Amino acid sequence: MKDLPVTRTLALICTILALPAGAETRPVARPIVADSAGLQGWIAEFRTRALAAGITAQTYDSAMPGLRFDPKVVERDRNQSEFTKTIWDYLGTAVSDLRVSNGKAALARQRDTLKRIEAEYNVPAEIVTAIWGLESAYGTFRGSDPVLRSMASLAYDARRAAFFEGQVIAALRILQDGDTTLANLEGSWAGAMGHTQFMPTSFIEHAVDWTGDGRRDIWGDDPRDALASTAAYLRANGWVAGQPWGVEVRIPEGFDYLLANREVLKAPSEWAALGVRDTTGASVPDHGSASILLPAGAEGAAFMVFDNFEVLESYNTADAYVIAVGHLADRIAGSEPLEGAWPRQDRALTYDERIDLQKRLTAAGFDTQKIDAKIGPLTVNAVRGWQLSKGLVPDGYASPRLLERLRADP
Repeated sequence: MKDLPVTRTLALICTILALPAGAETRPVARPIVADSAGLQGWIAEFRTRALAAGITAQTYDSAMPGLRFDPKVVERDRNQSEFTKTIWDYLGTAVSDLRVSNGKAALARQRDTLKRIEAEYNVPAEIVTAIWGLESAYGTFRGSDPVLRSMASLAYDARRAAFFEGQVIAALRILQDGDTTLANLEGSWAGAMGHTQFMPTSFIEHAVDWTGDGRRDIWGDDPRDALASTAAYLRANGWVAGQPWGVEVRIPEGFDYLLANREVLKAPSEWAALGVRDTTGASVPDHGSASILLPAGAEGAAFMVFDNFEVLESYNTADAYVIAVGHLADRIAGSEPLEGAWPRQDRALTYDERIDLQKRLTAAGFDTQKIDAKIGPLTVNAVRGWQLSKGLVPDGYASPRLLERLRADP
């Protein structure tokens, strides 16, 4: 889990720290240096705010002093945007045959527990298993970085101070509540913990003691608390029982690609009337209103996605991740691989290319509103507008080919 949805995360953090909404204490990031002495000064200064937020002096003084600054964690946080993959490359790893077979085996080992969790939270066992598989390879790689060291380093760095200070407080609360020990409070470099990679604030809000031993233990070899916590998280974020995350569909010839927009919602029967059907040619059952998603444009696989797609986005906002979770869950349940092709001649745009794309679109009169290298809805809509102006299929797909065309013919 990368983090909670941004607005809820910031609200929780501001509550923890007793800060006004949107508050940042140090908006300018420091140069990355091995500055453990500086971190010690921050730890001494932060103590007052931590105690005001309900952390006891004993908890703080036993966990925080002596932490060393970790420049590698800060460097990775600053440079995450440089790492990109095409969706087909990502899915090739995320939903590999090995991960599918390991997922079936993991579900079989925990079947009784997962079925009881499903009955309690109305979240399918296969969905919980798929998240477990993507986040830690079914518990194999849970992370070994000290969470407090990582979170304190990132809070001290100050690029996202309020967010990571909130994670420090939440991690200290975990220790104070006795859910784990300082030695066991480990996770990824970014602070995500345990079998299903909860951030500390997510743990505070959603972790459960499924085993009944008095601790919410998502770190140990027993995955049951982590699996139940994941289901609890999804239910709290609105999981709709009996509804799929999405269904692979075929797009008919002559389809109006402006309809392939997350804001355009229709019943599956309405989509069927427009020729959008599942891969067998049948109308998708009416599970609720749905939109059409084309993660690689008109040349790639197409999906009809439901409300549960958005619920999975609360775990990780990347479309590729959500599709991977959903498809892995389907494969674990016995479904076949995706049928749609991908534009494999393309590669992912680099960070600099995404910036260039946004600048050129805006200069051409199709304002992306942000120059942030993120190909989100605003940039997709700008791409659609430019494509329409050039008589191209308005699928919103930002590819190297499109950037080349934009450079040659703005």
